[in-house]
Amino acid sequence: MAKKNLNEMSFLDHLEELRWLLVRGTIAILVMAIAAFFVSEYVFDTIIFGPTRTDFITYRTFCDLSRYVGFKDSICVESLPFIIQNTNMEGQVNILVWICVTAGFILAFPYILWLLWRFISPALYEKERKNAKLFIFVASILFFLGVLFGYFVVVPMSVNFFATFKVSEVIKNQFSLESYIGMIKTSVIASGLFFEMPIIIYFLTKLGLVTPQFLRKYWKYAVVLILIVAAIVTPPDVISQLVVAIPMLVIYEASILISLLVYKKQLKENG
Repeated sequence: MAKKNLNEMSFLDHLEELRWLLVRGTIAILVMAIAAFFVSEYVFDTIIFGPTRTDFITYRTFCDLSRYVGFKDSICVESLPFIIQNTNMEGQVNILVWICVTAGFILAFPYILWLLWRFISPALYEKERKNAKLFIFVASILFFLGVLFGYFVVVPMSVNFFATFKVSEVIKNQFSLESYIGMIKTSVIASGLFFEMPIIIYFLTKLGLVTPQFLRKYWKYAVVLILIVAAIVTPPDVISQLVVAIPMLVIYEASILISLLVYKKQLKENG
C-alpha cells in the first residue's frame, strides 16, 4: 500500500508507521548482532579488553606525547593493577548477548536514522526532504566519531583512573565483568549520542524549542559541566583533561553556530 500524505494520516496511521519503524529497527539490530556474534572472540579479546592492556594505542600515544612536550614518562601507563572476574553463573552468557546487541545497534545506526527520517519526513517541506542523504550521512559520521572518541579516549582514561585509584594499599582492585562492560557501553554509546548534539539542536531550533541565545546564556554552565566530566574520567593531569574536554566543547560550540544559522534563516523567511 502506498504511503499516505501527512494530511491523510490518522492517529492510528501514525501509530502503525511507528510500529513498523520499531519492528524494522529491531530486525536490523538483531541481524547486525548475529553478525557480531560470529566474530565475538575478536570483539572481546581485541576490542573490549584492549584498554586493559598497557600496550593499547591510546596509552602509547599519550606516552609519546608526554615525552614530546617534555613531561618525560609522567603520563605513561606502565601498569594496570586490576583483574576482571565473573561472579554470576550466567554472567558471561548475558555479557555476550548484550555486547552483540550493542554492536548491532552501533552498526545498524545509519539504517535506524533512515527509518527515523522516513517517519518524520512527511512533516517537512519538500526542500528539506531532499536533504535526506546529507542528514543520514552527517548524523552517521558524527555518531561513529563519538563512538571512536568514547572508545579510544574516554574508556582508556576511565580504566587507567579507576585501576590506579586507591584509598588504601590494603584494597586490591577486582572489577566485576558486568561493571567493566557497563562502563564501556555507557562511555561509547553516550559519546556517540553526545556527538549528535548539532543534529538535535538543528531540529530543536527549527521547532522553536531552542534558540542560540538560550544556548549562549547557559554556555558557562555547559563548560563547567564538561570540565567536571573530563576531570572525573581522566587522570589528574591537564593534558588528559584537555584531550577529553576540547572535543566536547567544540561540539557544543558547533551546536550554537548551527542553531544561530537556522534561527537567522527562519527570521529571514518570516520577514
